Amino acid sequence: MARYTGPREKIARRFGIALFGPSKALELRNFPPGQHGVRNARRKVSEYGVALIEKQKLRFQYGVLEKQFRRFFAEAQRRKGVTGEILLQLLEMRLDNVVYRMGFANTRFASRQLVSHRHITVNGRVVNIASFQVKPGDKIGVKDSPRSQQLVGRFLEMTLGNPTPDWMTVDRDSVSAVVNRAPIRDEINPIANEQLVVELYSR
Repeated sequence: MARYTGPREKIARRFGIALFGPSKALELRNFPPGQHGVRNARRKVSEYGVALIEKQKLRFQYGVLEKQFRRFFAEAQRRKGVTGEILLQLLEMRLDNVVYRMGFANTRFASRQLVSHRHITVNGRVVNIASFQVKPGDKIGVKDSPRSQQLVGRFLEMTLGNPTPDWMTVDRDSVSAVVNRAPIRDEINPIANEQLVVELYSR
């Protein structure tokens, strides 16, 4: 399973956003990494550079490699509608992201681990593919094993105060949830300008 395994704090500092969850390094040093980090923070960036940064932010946020991201974009272009919004929906409906949004994990990395380690079920069947596309009406649950139930139970305690998106219904008592529909852009609240990403790939 391909995934990003490089430094996370440096990436968060490069873009000035906590892409991988709370970042102490970003709080202490809110400037780009490297010997000339403070100076580089004041450098003017070209239009292409700005669009590239937006694409990279979106890619790192969802833990998607470049080749995978291009496939998502190609699928978004193929479908009818606004390409940028469809791209965001495809990323949001990845199983690992849905598990994170439901509060079954406190970070996307943790939710990806839950999926790949076979703790998560979709419509009663174990699914261990993080990029699995969840559809409206799908029921997400936790495997009926003490280990899985205990692990997700701990995460649910950690995410108790997190709001649940309107496009899903979560039952914390039964440790299950149902995806009611695909989210709209305002509900996703992206950290990147997806229109610049569309323009970047349309060059």
